[in-house]
Amino acid sequence: MNYKSKFLNILEKRGFLHQLTDEIKLDNCLCKDKCVAYIGFDCTASSLHVGSLIQIMMLRWFQKCGHQPIVLLGGGTTKIGDPSGKDSARPVLEKETIENNKNALKIVFSNYLNFKNGPNKAILIDNDEWLNDLNYISFLRENGSFFSINKLINLESMKLRLDREQNLSFIEFNYPIFQAYDFYELNKNFNCKIQMGGSDQWGNIVNGIELVRKKTKRECFGITSPLLTTSSGSKMGKSEKGAVWLNKDLLSDHEFWQFWRNTEDDDVIKFLKLFTDLDLDKISDLNKLQGSDINKAKILLANEVTKICRGEDASLKSEQIAKDTFEKSKINLNLPKVIINEENITLIEIVKMFNFCNTNGEVRRLVKGRGIKINDQIIDNDNLKFIKVENKNPIKISVGKKKHGLLIFK
Repeated sequence: MNYKSKFLNILEKRGFLHQLTDEIKLDNCLCKDKCVAYIGFDCTASSLHVGSLIQIMMLRWFQKCGHQPIVLLGGGTTKIGDPSGKDSARPVLEKETIENNKNALKIVFSNYLNFKNGPNKAILIDNDEWLNDLNYISFLRENGSFFSINKLINLESMKLRLDREQNLSFIEFNYPIFQAYDFYELNKNFNCKIQMGGSDQWGNIVNGIELVRKKTKRECFGITSPLLTTSSGSKMGKSEKGAVWLNKDLLSDHEFWQFWRNTEDDDVIKFLKLFTDLDLDKISDLNKLQGSDINKAKILLANEVTKICRGEDASLKSEQIAKDTFEKSKINLNLPKVIINEENITLIEIVKMFNFCNTNGEVRRLVKGRGIKINDQIIDNDNLKFIKVENKNPIKISVGKKKHGLLIFK
């Protein structure tokens, strides 16, 4: 469809669109008014990972198009737990943990959105402000009649769990109701007319639209993005070492940069459209690259994503680490480090301390396959020990072509 609004045009051309409610009315609304939209993020961890980046980028483009984004932190809904995409209930977190996670999550959003000034400055708010003080009896009397049990149990998040005969607790069953109430509160207090989210949130978003309409007669809209997987079929946001976190205290700048540099060839253009601000014409030119030249696009992708998420300095340093490590075989002191006090330590222990391997057997197999290097020299002895000496120069440990770190004796 040829959208009239700048925002929907951008979303469509860059690959963000999956589902829309009443797209013609939504398109018209985005053309004539400054609109307000929100996306909710529960506080289940102290950082989001790159699987959430598609939603953050949607808010970023929304603001760039002159509209006002709301980041809704789920300090309240985290106490309940979203059953979407889960085979069992999420662990119940302590209030202090939720609060700590909430404060840590705020860090990354300021890199993507302007919260400081302008008529469309972003808003950050916590749904615990209204959910925590709800009187359950009053809440049910005022809102319970607007929800159909028939519809709730047919939500994808509920249906999958029930079809598999896996336990679905009553507390989780309440989650879609409270998410819908969030939309009502944001519509009432901020004139928020749009909720965006991943495709797994479609049923919850529609619930919220219906609640606002039934309680206020106002019209609201929903937008979802597609479930993102890599060309090889793996879930976006995971690496060999686990989740690719957005906050640098959980994942170093270099490792974050390297994740994007290691993007599969078939995903580079898609990721440039989704996760960078680069002009589509430039991305189209990059799509013409072939063979080893595709690596130029991968480096640009890593630089641009890291620059937005971690800052330009982090991007430049990470690229330099890669050049020193992979092109010049130099030791760059910004590589991940393990600092030890022991007089001696085995190769197997060190490789596992870097999280390059999980088991002793895995290290031994890599040594046998000539996959581990010390200061760029192949190692063929899996019983190797490192002995502390007066010379405290760092020792570079390399596992395969992509995993590098520095061992330093204190």
